[in-house]
Amino acid sequence: MTGTLATTATAGLSAARAAARAPRSWTDRLVGLLHLLTTLALSVVYLAPVGLLVFVMPWVSVWLVGGASGVFLPQDRGDPWLLAAGLVLLPAAATLLARLSCRIQRSRLESVFGIVETRAPDPAEPESAPVRVLNLLYGRDAWAAVLYSTVAGVQGVLAGAVTVVLVVYGAAAAIGSVLGVAYALAAGAPGDLSDPMVLAPFVLILVGPLGVVAGVRLEPVFVRLEVEVSRRMLLDAPEQRIRRRLAQVQDSRLRMVDAAEEERRRIERDLHDGAQQRLLAVTMTLTRARARFDRDPEQARDLLDQARAEAKEVMAELRDVSRGLHPRVLTDHGLEAALPVAAGRCPVPVRVDVDLDGRPSARAEGVAYYVACEALTNVAKHAAAGSVTVRAERVARRRGDLLRLTVRDDGAGGADPDAGTGLYGLWDRVNAVDGTLDVHSPADEGTLLTADIPWRA
Repeated sequence: MTGTLATTATAGLSAARAAARAPRSWTDRLVGLLHLLTTLALSVVYLAPVGLLVFVMPWVSVWLVGGASGVFLPQDRGDPWLLAAGLVLLPAAATLLARLSCRIQRSRLESVFGIVETRAPDPAEPESAPVRVLNLLYGRDAWAAVLYSTVAGVQGVLAGAVTVVLVVYGAAAAIGSVLGVAYALAAGAPGDLSDPMVLAPFVLILVGPLGVVAGVRLEPVFVRLEVEVSRRMLLDAPEQRIRRRLAQVQDSRLRMVDAAEEERRRIERDLHDGAQQRLLAVTMTLTRARARFDRDPEQARDLLDQARAEAKEVMAELRDVSRGLHPRVLTDHGLEAALPVAAGRCPVPVRVDVDLDGRPSARAEGVAYYVACEALTNVAKHAAAGSVTVRAERVARRRGDLLRLTVRDDGAGGADPDAGTGLYGLWDRVNAVDGTLDVHSPADEGTLLTADIPWRA
């Protein structure tokens, strides 16, 4: 089982691009070719909206210009219901078909590449039914859908046509030519090779396989192009990014409020049940010692030793209560000194590897330390692991360096965010600083948690 906690559309598209660049088996190439052929077949649907608009707009323009210039009288301008159909019904049909095309493409992206788009939140003020209908048929999103369906249709026709010509026609021509040449040889009449009609099958036998190879080689390029167009126009348009961000902020805000309240209750409970009771015991012991100083100094000294031991236990309990909070060693010495401290509290053997040429921002260090502590807690509670490796490194990137924290264990795997493992809390912390959290946890193969945090968060 694999769980991925990241911005879903962006993560899925990154995975799709990485998969397209990776070495591909013949099965993957066959799936890609079938995908392009399916896109070619669906291009008829994708181009239908712009076809309706192309059909209706010249007619409406002629009707309007002709009426305005007096070329024909108003009573000769035809049935007004036809005008209504041209101005209202056909554009509405075009936008609805475009929305259907976008839905089909989203479904295909999800089934083929695993790209799932976060649902946009409902507006804060519900719109009336007529306004919703008008936005559905003639709003900005409707015309954006028409634009995308047109681009996707043109792209599908070009990519599918090239694929069909190179692969399908090349293979069919080569096979047909081989059969034709075999039949001619069997009949004993190969003909004059100087004749172009006789030479053509031999040329096709050589050129056909080259076309197949070229089509197969071009398939990943066409797939990446389709994914990139979908990312920029369908999934990652500015409005879609804002809506996804709002949905994520809304969800993470509620979870962070719940997590903060749960943490407050934990600290209150631990202080009341542990440290507070021990401090009361220390106070009572000191009171007894003071009362015995004059009458029994030896027993008073024993009571003072007892109070000192209880005070040490109180200090240890307070350290346990503050576990996971921002420690002093992190502020003073950074992750290189703080991560071994966190690892020392884990009952599972932990190897710590820190490779940082400098210190990131205090916020980035705090988030990384929190993720490491929670990940080690999850390993101790759920993983049944024999060893853990924690690594922190700086990753250079053109758009800003990253602090990458990885926690790998050899435990049971199968980490499920919905099973109370605290993964959503980790995701909220990382996402709050525009980072990403990825959890790869196949069953019986351990868990790899990777947090990429902006270096200057």
